[in-house]
Amino acid sequence: MNIKPLTPDSSPQASFGAQLRSQRQALKMSQDQLAERTGYSPGHISSVETGRKPPTLRFARQVDRTFETGSKFANLFMDVRTSSLLQGFGKYLAEEAKSLELRMFEIGIIPGLLQTPEYATALTTAAVNRGNITEDQAAERLRVLAERQKLLARQPAPQLYAILDESCIRRTVGGRKIMAAQLDRLVEIAALPHMTLQIAPFSMGEARSLNLPVYLPVLPDRSVAAYSEAAQQGWFERDPAEVQPLLTAYHHLQVEALPQAPSVALIGKVREEIQ
Repeated sequence: MNIKPLTPDSSPQASFGAQLRSQRQALKMSQDQLAERTGYSPGHISSVETGRKPPTLRFARQVDRTFETGSKFANLFMDVRTSSLLQGFGKYLAEEAKSLELRMFEIGIIPGLLQTPEYATALTTAAVNRGNITEDQAAERLRVLAERQKLLARQPAPQLYAILDESCIRRTVGGRKIMAAQLDRLVEIAALPHMTLQIAPFSMGEARSLNLPVYLPVLPDRSVAAYSEAAQQGWFERDPAEVQPLLTAYHHLQVEALPQAPSVALIGKVREEIQ
């Protein structure tokens, strides 16, 4: 039998297929056997393994039950679903949605959870115009963002901590009108009882302890996960040895950044400057 070679690094969909095949083979299970146990055809299994067909959440959960892999393949499915975003972000989204606390730091743009629809649309439209993503991928990004923002109204509400580099509020996105409305939205969000908003001013210089966007959700079991990203790569971590240095750096940043009241005042000042 000719077995098609896989290219797991080419896309989240290909990575899902490669890990599906690897897990199946490690269990010495044929495609026919996996098909029988999951209720899918052998042809479907083959198509997912080789990346010709995307998995569904139902399929991923059936595979997890069959392989007894917890939520491994359901989490991998999230990477496929959000393939217009950086790999690893899907795993983070699954944890963000159930977080008890969330610490976030951003550089250059307002964090997604705090964006207005118009600000978010301006960013995705620019990405489409540059050829970075398709219009369908842009629509998916906006849909995912709308789902994420439900966290702000969840009951009981998670405790949210946001530190924004000053570049986030200084960089005009979408024009003056859209940016002014976005700054107004930040002031409104800062007034929420479960929200702490701080600005890391340019004057901090080298005292700014983080140089990449970082998100740190506290999970229901009180463990802390971490998601960080560079221009072309995202990383999701659950290993405490990897998470702790980021959490420590975040705590240093909280101490050095402006307290909330001066931060809100600075946002208001910038708001007046762009009118």
